[in-house]
Amino acid sequence: MKLWNKGKELNKAVEAFTVGNDFIVDKKLVKYDCIASQAHAKMLHFIGILTAQELSKLSECLNEIIVLHEQGKFEIMQEDEDCHTAIENYLVKKCGEIGKKIHTARSRNDQVLTALRLYEKDALKEMKVLLVEFCATCNQCIGFYGTIQMPGYTHMQKAMPMTVAMWLGSFVDSMKDAMKLIDAHMSLIDQSPLGSAAGFGVPIDVNRKMTAEELHFSKVMENPLYCQLSRGKFEADIIHLVSQIMFDLNKLATDILLFSMKEFEYIELPAEICTGSSIMPQKKNPDVLELVRAKYHVVAAEEFKVKNIMSNLMSGYNRDVQLTKEPLFNAIEITTQSLQVMMVVIAGMAINKQKCVAAMTPELFATEEAYKLVKNGLSFRDAYKEIGKRYI
Repeated sequence: MKLWNKGKELNKAVEAFTVGNDFIVDKKLVKYDCIASQAHAKMLHFIGILTAQELSKLSECLNEIIVLHEQGKFEIMQEDEDCHTAIENYLVKKCGEIGKKIHTARSRNDQVLTALRLYEKDALKEMKVLLVEFCATCNQCIGFYGTIQMPGYTHMQKAMPMTVAMWLGSFVDSMKDAMKLIDAHMSLIDQSPLGSAAGFGVPIDVNRKMTAEELHFSKVMENPLYCQLSRGKFEADIIHLVSQIMFDLNKLATDILLFSMKEFEYIELPAEICTGSSIMPQKKNPDVLELVRAKYHVVAAEEFKVKNIMSNLMSGYNRDVQLTKEPLFNAIEITTQSLQVMMVVIAGMAINKQKCVAAMTPELFATEEAYKLVKNGLSFRDAYKEIGKRYI
């Protein structure tokens, strides 16, 4: 039964359209909604809405749901609309009248927000762990090959010497900055929206600080309307963060694709990460890198999707925001998978020292030669012209 149902039958076409695939994507929020509901139930007991026995029964059933969900046995039907309704329906079925009390002093609006924030906190913590592992994988490669010189490029032309350590280390430094961005975003979302209801609070005294502490939020979002204002906005911020990670992976994938070409062969890719051609027997294709490169654009599009959905909406809740969950989930999942697969690539690739050394042709040292003349007293501009004559 739908939480808002007042006895009227909803048109089936309207039901299918308004539910969309929420009942599918909401599987990611089941555990978090149960955790938030347990904290909410404790608060309801504290203010006298639930007895100790009722609290115990609800907590027990919510734990059951978490276990069923982890086993893939908790089903969310289209007629449920979302995980929140499915969870409450389960509680009513198992606990009877007690289950009907769980929604006291909250709305689906703050339910969704709270579950999302809990999901986002976990997702960002896991992302930071992956970034640490990614940097370690890069540093291991640098440990093997870091001192090898290779050409640096500007304008797609040889420019100046660099080393493998400089090249791969630049991505390590960038990922370290991404970790700082994660910390900043963690601080931003570490605020509890629970108890803000539909954006205007509830007409009974609730202890929002208690539920915030129970859920390990550092503070309460005091202004209930700001809770609704933050929805979509915080999600766009998080997608922007992961798009920055994907931006780096896009560039790294492009470098490896280029440097592993037969025309370069600075990098050798193992056969186990390459695919083949259905017609050309000789092909060893680095498809994984091409897909990582392309998936940056998918993640970047998810950010614009959320921002466009959220713009031009008046203050308060609007159903439009339902469509911001899937882009968030998709962006985080793509970035997680891309980091994991790029670690496999980096751990498996080898640097061909012979090819790198052979590519260190004289023009790469032109700037160094100019500065030798500078050290002997010539102005840089004259030294620049003098050395430049050799390459005209």
